[in-house]
Amino acid sequence: MIPVTPLASEKPSALATDISERLNAAIREHLLSAFAPDSTKSLRSFSAPEAAELLGVSGQFMRKVHAEGTIPEPEDVRGGRRYYTAQEIWNAREILEKSSRKKGRYLPRRSGDEKLQVWQLMNFKGGSSKSTTTIHLAHYFALRGYRVLVVDLDPQGSLTSMCGISPEIDFDGLTVYDAIRYDEPVSMADVVVPTYFPGLSIAPSRLMLSEFETESAVHSNPDQPFFTRIRNALSQVEDDFDLVLMDSPPQLGFLTIAGMAAASSLIVPLTPSMLDVSSTAQFLELAGAYMGVIEDAGATLQYDHFKFLITRDEPTDVPSQQLTSFMRALFQDRVMSATALKSTAISDATMLKQSIYEVVRSEMTRATYDRAKGSVDAVGHEVETMIQQSWGRQ
Repeated sequence: MIPVTPLASEKPSALATDISERLNAAIREHLLSAFAPDSTKSLRSFSAPEAAELLGVSGQFMRKVHAEGTIPEPEDVRGGRRYYTAQEIWNAREILEKSSRKKGRYLPRRSGDEKLQVWQLMNFKGGSSKSTTTIHLAHYFALRGYRVLVVDLDPQGSLTSMCGISPEIDFDGLTVYDAIRYDEPVSMADVVVPTYFPGLSIAPSRLMLSEFETESAVHSNPDQPFFTRIRNALSQVEDDFDLVLMDSPPQLGFLTIAGMAAASSLIVPLTPSMLDVSSTAQFLELAGAYMGVIEDAGATLQYDHFKFLITRDEPTDVPSQQLTSFMRALFQDRVMSATALKSTAISDATMLKQSIYEVVRSEMTRATYDRAKGSVDAVGHEVETMIQQSWGRQ
C-alpha cells in the first residue's frame, strides 16, 4: 500500500505536483498488479463455435476440415472440445483462403487499386467513447482477418494502454510523435509495433505527443505543413495494412486536424444528450472552419464516409431516444444505423483495459454479454460494409 501523508498546502504548484506524484504512484502500483510480472497482456482462447463464427463457416465444416487434415488441430483440446488461439484462427484463415473458390472469403484484404482505409474517430467532448469504439472496431476487424493499424493521437495514451502498452510504467519506446515531429523524424515502420492481438499493430502514444501541438504553432516552414505530417507517415507503411483507425484527442488541435487531413473517412461518436449534441455542433463548426483553412493552404480533403455514431445508447431512456430520433431526422443516413449500447459488460471490460471480445461469455451474465457483443458487432459490420463500398465491392 502507498503510505498516506497530508497533501501539500503551501503553493498551488506544490499541491498539483504532490497530487500528480501520488496518482502516478497509485496508477503504477495498480498496473503492475494487473499486468504482473512482465506487464504484458494476453488474449483468451476461443471455443469451436466462436472460431466457426469468426471464420464464417459451420461447426460441421470445421469438423470436416480437421478430419481431412486441412487445418491442424488446436493445441488446446479439453474433453473432446477444441479451443483456438487467435493466432490459430488467423493461420486457419490463410490455409482456407488458398483453397477457396472465392478470393477474399477468409482473408478480406484489399488488393489491386483498393486504397488504404484511414478512419478517424473524433469529437472534442470527453466521454463520447472514442477510444472504446476505436478498440472495439480494431478487435472486430483483426478477428475477421484484416490487417489493422491503430494510431493513438491522444497524448493521454488510453488506446495505447488498451493495446497492452502502458505509458505509465517504464515505456520508453518510439511513439507516433517520433514519426511526425519536425526535427529528424524516424520512419513510421520503426514506430509501429505488433500487439498481443494477431492482425493488430499500433503506433503508440504518450505525453510527449503533446509537443507536436506546441511545435506546430511555431513551425513556419511551408515545405513541411503540419497537416501533411500524419498522412506522410502513414504512406510509409500503407502496404502492410488494410485499415488504419485513428483515435483523436478530445480537442480540435493540430493533431486532430492533421488526422482529418490524412483520413479517408470520419466517425463522430456522440452520446444522445443535449449537452453532447450541442458540444458536437460547436466542434463541427470549428472543424469546418479549419477544414477550409487547410484546403486553402493546399490540402485535399475528400471523405468516402462522414458518419455520426450514437454511443452509450439506452433504448429504455425516452429523452435520449428522442434526441437520437432528432439526429436521424435531421441528418438521415449520416447517422449510422447501428448504435453502441450503454452496457455494464463493456464498462467492466474497459476497466480491465479489455474489449468485449476479450471477455469470456461465461464470466458474466450471458444476456448482458450477448446484448453488448451484438451491439459492437453491428457497429463493426456497418463500418465493414462502408469499407467494402469504398473498395467497390458488392
